[in-house]
Amino acid sequence: MTRAELIAAAFKWACLAELDVPKPGNVHVFADGHRMTADQFVSSAEAAAGPLAKPSARVGPRILGAVEATFTAVGTNTNLGIILLCAPLAAAGEAPDLELRAALCRVLRGLDRDDAACAFRAIVRASPAGLGRSPRHDVFEPPLISLLQAMIEAAERDRIARQYATNFADIFDLGLPLLESALEGRDPKWAIVATYLGFLSAFPDSHIVRKLGDNTAAGVRHKASQFQASLRAATHPSAILPDLLAWDRELKSQGVNPGTSADLTVGTLFVHRLQTILPFGRNND
Repeated sequence: MTRAELIAAAFKWACLAELDVPKPGNVHVFADGHRMTADQFVSSAEAAAGPLAKPSARVGPRILGAVEATFTAVGTNTNLGIILLCAPLAAAGEAPDLELRAALCRVLRGLDRDDAACAFRAIVRASPAGLGRSPRHDVFEPPLISLLQAMIEAAERDRIARQYATNFADIFDLGLPLLESALEGRDPKWAIVATYLGFLSAFPDSHIVRKLGDNTAAGVRHKASQFQASLRAATHPSAILPDLLAWDRELKSQGVNPGTSADLTVGTLFVHRLQTILPFGRNND
């Protein structure tokens, strides 16, 4: 397989692995939700992988191409946050001479106004829940700054944007250690659940905040912390599955979707897979 094909395969694996576990409030194979189905997410991953991993493409066109391919496949926004996170990671994965995070830093520093224009078009096309107008650098207007600068502007209110501003700190400094620790002696599926709950308990989910406010996000964060503790203490993690699925039904009945935590989980899995299957600079030492 070519490097681009490996990157596309890693992206699809990350999307499907995250979909295959019970993530309370989010769509998964145990239960659909929020007028979306697990099958739509499978189709979205297949459709977005090619544009996302297009060799030598800039980040903006990767984002726009993946969003447009998703809409052609399923006709709705299933994966905008995932695409925004994974496009720069896919671009960084093309650099065999650097460790992945160093390559990512170089990609982020190179983002320009054309990348912003493509990303803005993709965001408007996807029209995520809670998207409004902004007095500065509105996505409905032609960009006056680079994509990195636009993400820095939005970092305080959007956790996906914050990744661009911090060289993906939540994924590399929180998500990866959570995942790798949980993988030691544990079923990989429950390690993914542990990673999702780790994100959900670490900070308010910005998708919930945007749609339903700070109080709802704080309540979900508190409950996630309780489940995280239960999972860590469980000898047999499957014992907590009924309670997880009951909370899942409760969240979905209230229209609560921790979409940002799910997107960060996919991003973490994508990084983990890239570092596993691709040779990088210091990874070969």
